[in-house]
Amino acid sequence: MVSTNITDDEQSGLTRLIVVSNRLPVTLSNDNNKWSSKLSSGGVVSALSGLKREMSFNWVGWPGKDFGEEDRKQIDSLLKKDSCSAVYLDDTTAELYYNGMANSLLWPLFHYHSREMVFEEEAWEAYKRANQAFADALVSVVQDGDLVWIHDYHLMLLPRQLRQMLDARGKRSVKIGWFLHTPFPSSELYRSLPVRREILEGVLSADLLGFHTHDYARHFLSSCTRILGLPTSSNAVETEGRTVQVGAFPIGIDPDIFTKALETDTVKQRLGELERRFEGMQVIVGVDRLDYIKGLPQKLLALEEFLSTYPEHVGKVVLVQVAVPSRGDVEEYKQLIANVDELVGRINGRFGTIEYTPIHFLHKSVVFTELVALYALADVCLVTSTRDGMNLVSYEYVAAQQKRHGVLVLSEFAGAAQSFDGALLINSWNSEEVAAVLHQALGMSAKQREQNFNMLYRYVTTYTAAHWGITFVSELKRVS
Repeated sequence: MVSTNITDDEQSGLTRLIVVSNRLPVTLSNDNNKWSSKLSSGGVVSALSGLKREMSFNWVGWPGKDFGEEDRKQIDSLLKKDSCSAVYLDDTTAELYYNGMANSLLWPLFHYHSREMVFEEEAWEAYKRANQAFADALVSVVQDGDLVWIHDYHLMLLPRQLRQMLDARGKRSVKIGWFLHTPFPSSELYRSLPVRREILEGVLSADLLGFHTHDYARHFLSSCTRILGLPTSSNAVETEGRTVQVGAFPIGIDPDIFTKALETDTVKQRLGELERRFEGMQVIVGVDRLDYIKGLPQKLLALEEFLSTYPEHVGKVVLVQVAVPSRGDVEEYKQLIANVDELVGRINGRFGTIEYTPIHFLHKSVVFTELVALYALADVCLVTSTRDGMNLVSYEYVAAQQKRHGVLVLSEFAGAAQSFDGALLINSWNSEEVAAVLHQALGMSAKQREQNFNMLYRYVTTYTAAHWGITFVSELKRVS
């Protein structure tokens, strides 16, 4: 069931862009049976800011849980104010589609963690039902001439389901784009997916397919050739008499929010407190979701190697690691948490003293002002992802380093590594290499730090979230 809040902008002369994602960018809360909503900030929300003058936006997505009929009426009215429409899924379908299919099969596959893959027929059926619910929600409100921008691995069947329904209703001038926010794996790995054909055929009903990097796009094109036998070029797939455009569109952040935050009294005060707390120390910062793709065990093992190989840094260098909780009810994540906790305890026990704790481990989310202060404090930001679609923490660190010119040590397995001249790239699986690069980063001259930072900052402030949104939507409008 769906609410139909999408507004009619024909008379305004604006192109309508309908954004579709698994979750709506809103937080709903209930106080004494009265619902309230708050629009979230984030990459896609920021991306749309650059398009407001030339088109209107509507957002379709799941609100996060199922609701009774009376609650739905109130929630739909609230969402309409933020140009949002809810797709309501029953709790069983939502659980199987989201945790069963999307996050227990597609997520590990796309991040090269095939050992964590779990395929269940029941979850696959729920995935199809959920995608169909989105198609049902969209078909009655999408008009000829609209642009529909579908996001991510949760909705890979939706382009085909929606296209078939639109064609049956004679709506043949709707342009559909789909963007993947994760890596796309090599065709050799992708072909292990039990429903490999259905997933590819699902997205190939879009007009434009977007990926963060050229490597991801190339892997997708290779899968289309090897699995479906379709002719491809460097940027297109020929299928069913149509040409589907394929491109790389690297996402960014909104750097201005960091610039503004650095000037606030709250951040200045907190930064001063942290500088006094870590006076005489060099600080390495890490900010990651506690997910197996983020390489936290690899980071900790590399730090242990660093302190062992370069004992002159013991007592003088600390790692402040923020580990944002993620899916703690899933067995693989419970094992990861236990492994990380054991490593933190071992390293602190081996190298720590009463006065010195090498790892400050925060297993929680931190507020934005605290995050900005930590970024601004750190001499080095260490990213050790084993696979990562882009990794926007690296962008955020650069945006907050306008005065200190800290060093970014970045895994070569993060999508950002393909664009970030000025970062020190590492193989996060090689502890000795990471240790040596950390030693290099902490001893880098001020002149070299400034040169590297200037390259990074130029990229971050040029290829912003707004630039990403404008580029993708402009290309979607252009494709035939």
